[in-house]
Amino acid sequence: MSVMMSKNKGAVRVSARDTPQPVNTLMLVLFLLLGSGLIMMTSASMEIANSLAGDPFYFFKRQVFFIGLSLLLMLVTLHIDMDIWYRSSPLLLCLAVVLLAMVLVPGVGTVVNGSARWIDLGFYRLQPSEMAKISMVMYMAAFLQRHRDEVHERWSGFMKPMIILGAVIALLHFEPDHGAMVIIMLTTFTMLFLAGARLHRFVLIVMICFAGVVALAIMKPYVINRLTSFLNPWAAEYVYGEGYQLTQALIAFGRGEWLGVGLGNSIQKLYFLPEAHTDFVLSIIAEEMGLLGVLFVLALFITLIWTALRLGRESEARGRYFSAYVAFGIGMLFATQVFINFGVNTGLLPTKGLTLPFLSYGGNSLLISCFMVAVLMRIQYELQVKTDPEPSGGAA
Repeated sequence: MSVMMSKNKGAVRVSARDTPQPVNTLMLVLFLLLGSGLIMMTSASMEIANSLAGDPFYFFKRQVFFIGLSLLLMLVTLHIDMDIWYRSSPLLLCLAVVLLAMVLVPGVGTVVNGSARWIDLGFYRLQPSEMAKISMVMYMAAFLQRHRDEVHERWSGFMKPMIILGAVIALLHFEPDHGAMVIIMLTTFTMLFLAGARLHRFVLIVMICFAGVVALAIMKPYVINRLTSFLNPWAAEYVYGEGYQLTQALIAFGRGEWLGVGLGNSIQKLYFLPEAHTDFVLSIIAEEMGLLGVLFVLALFITLIWTALRLGRESEARGRYFSAYVAFGIGMLFATQVFINFGVNTGLLPTKGLTLPFLSYGGNSLLISCFMVAVLMRIQYELQVKTDPEPSGGAA
């Protein structure tokens, strides 16, 4: 506010110069991802929606509803102090574990394509594995807040979280949901490493995980088939079998070239590419928007992940360790899920059904993804208004 006075005219002229506020990076990236995702998901789903429901905008309407619900959830989350999440982290993890167990109960869990990952509530299919990801991050962050020295100095501080992780992994294995298993494991290991766990202690865990993968491949031959088809999806024995989705995704990338064939002009979404509006929406983006469209989406995710890690570093420097580890964990959740989805769509990784946050159709992923961004925004807010370090006790 500036005041200017003219002696000749005896008048006072007041002019207000509002200081421009910096753009909130998290909010900008969120709305760009939501907008891009809604457009591309709708384009990818119109044919199948018309075939299944007689309405080409069936999935669009449902996604708009979930976006509205997600924004409402964000509004509530923004008003919840991080200390509350710290104290309630054991309860959140217990709830997630109970729900993971419930999907294995016949008559409670809903089986789709051989996997029991959902609980049918009538109006909505709840996927507990999505809740388990953020619940595990919250619990691990609270544990690391209380036991930083033990994690750094003793084996006990490293092995205690492994017991909790093992229980969650076992439940996910029996669903099965191997994608969520990998994401939760990598995120937990990263949080432990950032908390100061000795690098050599990871060697034993890596060996156990490798032995588990070998045992899984022996017990379930389709795992070996997926790995083999991934290495050469164009082979005659795979191109119409295990390698079909990957070959169709690669065709979509090839058709898109640099600038794409234009919004709505994809051919691969016309029943050639299964799950075009969920797990393989990135391939439709590549076909219709080209490589530049894919790079734009990738840049948005990199910005989101970098912002989460930056908030974690700033919180750690302020002694706000719970907020720091939560931010690191959320950043890693987004990073692993985006990396796996991009890798599957481009043929860098074996085919695995895993949604792309904010862009794929689905209420569970969208709700949890928006919730995680809201938690990051709350951490950002508390860094601006709070100077005291977080408590070191209060959660089991």
